[in-house]
Amino acid sequence: MIHDDDPHLKVSRLPALPKPLDPIVAELFENTRQRGGHILNLHKVSGHAPRLTRAKRPFTYALRNDCDCPRLYREIAICRAALNVECDYELHHHHPLVLKAGLSETQFHALGNWSAQPTLFDEKMLAVLAYVDEMTLRKGEVCDATFGELARHFSPREIVELSYSATSYYASGLFMKALAIEPDEDGKEAAPGNF
Repeated sequence: MIHDDDPHLKVSRLPALPKPLDPIVAELFENTRQRGGHILNLHKVSGHAPRLTRAKRPFTYALRNDCDCPRLYREIAICRAALNVECDYELHHHHPLVLKAGLSETQFHALGNWSAQPTLFDEKMLAVLAYVDEMTLRKGEVCDATFGELARHFSPREIVELSYSATSYYASGLFMKALAIEPDEDGKEAAPGNF
């Protein structure tokens, strides 16, 4: 675990960011700080591809701030996707966010085996969990019944937002695991966005 904010420390399989920081990366880091976030190890690794990281930033920002689907359900989708891809790094960072969005600690700990404890979740939560499981564990093959239950609770726009939330964070989990990004120091958080 890294206990330093120095962006030039090695935090993954990749080398540390070079000195001086690329101007794009320096600007992104400053923007993160201004929005109330810390510079995470994920940022330090992504900084090796400044233009791609800059291009991805508006999408991530939109997922946190510009959706109609309530943050609670998007965070549930993200956490379940992180569990399914077995990415502890991602789950660690979204744990406080899903709690802030309204999930209880008991519900959070039950996400790993939600189908054994369905009474902990309401119908909308169960619909999201079933959908994310089929999408991520069955390579996108979602059965009509599961999709129908999701569509009973969410609008087409919200379904797209949930789908982007789950799949983009599933992909991020693969990225984090493949590059062996080290855990961040406790208390280091991403910019939280809107709730």
